Amino acid sequence: MCGRFNLRTPAAQLAAFFDIVFDPPLQAALAPRFNIAPSQPVLIIHEQAGRNSADLVCWGLVPGWARDPEIGNRMINARAETVAEKPSFRAAFRHRRCLVPATGFYEWQKTGGQQKQPWHIHHPDNSPLAFAGIWENWEGPDGSSLQTCAIITTEANSRMSPIHHRMPVILQPDDFATWLAPQSDQHDSLESLLVPCPDDTLVTRPIDTWVNRPANEGPDCLRPPPDPPTTGGRLFE
Repeated sequence: MCGRFNLRTPAAQLAAFFDIVFDPPLQAALAPRFNIAPSQPVLIIHEQAGRNSADLVCWGLVPGWARDPEIGNRMINARAETVAEKPSFRAAFRHRRCLVPATGFYEWQKTGGQQKQPWHIHHPDNSPLAFAGIWENWEGPDGSSLQTCAIITTEANSRMSPIHHRMPVILQPDDFATWLAPQSDQHDSLESLLVPCPDDTLVTRPIDTWVNRPANEGPDCLRPPPDPPTTGGRLFE
């Protein structure tokens, strides 16, 4: 799964990587965030009027047919294997795909005890990650609207599998246009993108349990643990 991530990449670098021009109010809101959790605002990139556009939306997808927006609390991830068919996700997968920018993400490894070991996963050079996502616009009976998203996950590659059996789908820049094209109905081409990234794409590092609380924010989320794990998980360089 993907239940927590960070976005620390400067806005100018994000703009270049995703070929986008941020509106000044949005760019001003893109301060570094070290512990992004479900139900919080997240940045998405989607196609609008033939060009890439950016918005802040709520993490946790609410289908258009939902009566209660609280359903989004349970829909932070969509499985690559079922996203095209599952009623909650299939309309968004067909018409409203997006990219969710990140610098790294967190996963918790079972260690045999009661407490799990958190790991930080990122590119070796901390360049941006582009998670495959879907988004929706929900309208309430009172006329209110809510934009939401979910991150698509796939089976873990061999680098991630000692930590967790799932990971987010991470797209490469050459695939952005295909993924974002809103009218694309070539399901085979789209689903072929929903695979684990190559093993050498990412590095994984154990971090302190301070990151466990979603309320904790700041660089301390990335600090090393006082006693790095020596068994079970492997420190991948």
